[in-house]
Amino acid sequence: MITSEFSFLKGHQSRWKELFFTIRVFFQFIKGFRNLHFIGPCITIFGSARFREDHPYYQMTEEMAFKLSKAGFAIMTGGGPGIMEAANKGAKKAGGISLGCNIELPFEQKANPFLDRFVNIKYFFVRKELLRKYSTGFVVMPGGFGTMDELFEAMTLIQTKKIARFPIILVGTSFWSGLIDWIKTVLIEREKTVSASDLDLLKIVDTDDEVVAVLDAFYKKYDLSPNF
Repeated sequence: MITSEFSFLKGHQSRWKELFFTIRVFFQFIKGFRNLHFIGPCITIFGSARFREDHPYYQMTEEMAFKLSKAGFAIMTGGGPGIMEAANKGAKKAGGISLGCNIELPFEQKANPFLDRFVNIKYFFVRKELLRKYSTGFVVMPGGFGTMDELFEAMTLIQTKKIARFPIILVGTSFWSGLIDWIKTVLIEREKTVSASDLDLLKIVDTDDEVVAVLDAFYKKYDLSPNF
């Protein structure tokens, strides 16, 4: 069965088909705006959907989200399992605001049970914009291609000044060090396709307390601490 997305990506379509696709995208954005508006200062947490409850990254994420919620931040995730579930679970346990922006997939990624409010979105690019739009900081746990996509899009938007600069925190030196070394040696030093100063957009830490400290320092510096 050919979905509307695959049909659209085949190239030229009739003007009516392209209009209807645009309308569907418009209503996806409206759906997100209606569900996620008025949520207050929000931290978006990215990471793999594959980590289970007994994994150290899951447990760290749960504790980190708990502490960020206690500090006054709403917690936003992609709404699914793994790291997303851990973050929403921690926010829920803290009595904070737990939000999800779930993606509709052929193998049916279900929203996790720790969400106060969530929205199911059909298109990845709409979902990413909603996750970015309401965030005042990104915490990026270890993950796969989707996590990398979200990380590099946030960096690109800040680098090109399409959005204001806000904290992007990578958690796990052992996980991220290979990527950072490759950026330094290949992109910065050898090919010169990236400026050395672009790495200043990132902060790498190893503990949940460091995440809280980095965010707290940033928002105190700009007098943007959470205030409900």
